[in-house]
Amino acid sequence: MARDLILWGVGTARTIRPHWALFELDLPYTKKPIGPRTGETKTTEYTKLNPRQKVPLLQDGDLTLGESAAIVAYLANTYPSKDRSLVPSSRRDYAKWLEWCFFIVTELDSTSLYVMRRHGTNKGLAHLYGDAPVVVSQAADYFRQQLRFVDSALADGREYLMGDQFTTADILLTTCLTWAIDYDVGISDVAVPYLNRNIKRQAYIAAERANSSAT
Repeated sequence: MARDLILWGVGTARTIRPHWALFELDLPYTKKPIGPRTGETKTTEYTKLNPRQKVPLLQDGDLTLGESAAIVAYLANTYPSKDRSLVPSSRRDYAKWLEWCFFIVTELDSTSLYVMRRHGTNKGLAHLYGDAPVVVSQAADYFRQQLRFVDSALADGREYLMGDQFTTADILLTTCLTWAIDYDVGISDVAVPYLNRNIKRQAYIAAERANSSAT
């Protein structure tokens, strides 16, 4: 049984991930709707919880955990239910799930999309980190190149990355795909029906509302 879960952070493609996992697992939680770069992560109270001054952050009893991919994996491993397992059970599938998670957060998120966020003028942070249009263009090209790995997997008609089972890897990938569309990168035709299926999930709809709400 879940303890008193508290989730800090709203407003980004990364903060929606733990909200989504919590709704998928039907776990009650308290939302702390603070945003990045608003000054709210630099308060004394929050810095004691997370010296990195980043969101999202999960509190589960005396445990505090940052990094969106780590949070969703922790929730899925700690609070599964018979009808709501977001992590494969077999050793082989678990290994492939890990590969997908690491691939998505490194090659698609941090190496591509976050580079665009840091140095882009389109909804980006170029005013803080410097405008670098060539870097942004190359990051977008790299994202599209890496997305071919996703295309090759989805081309066999599977419903989710791990086949019939929806996992946290799908949470990570879906948020990257919506992020890419938001930055006008575009996604492949193969990924479109996959994305459309996932954003119609009730847990995603609820998470999107929670991630954008200030209450």
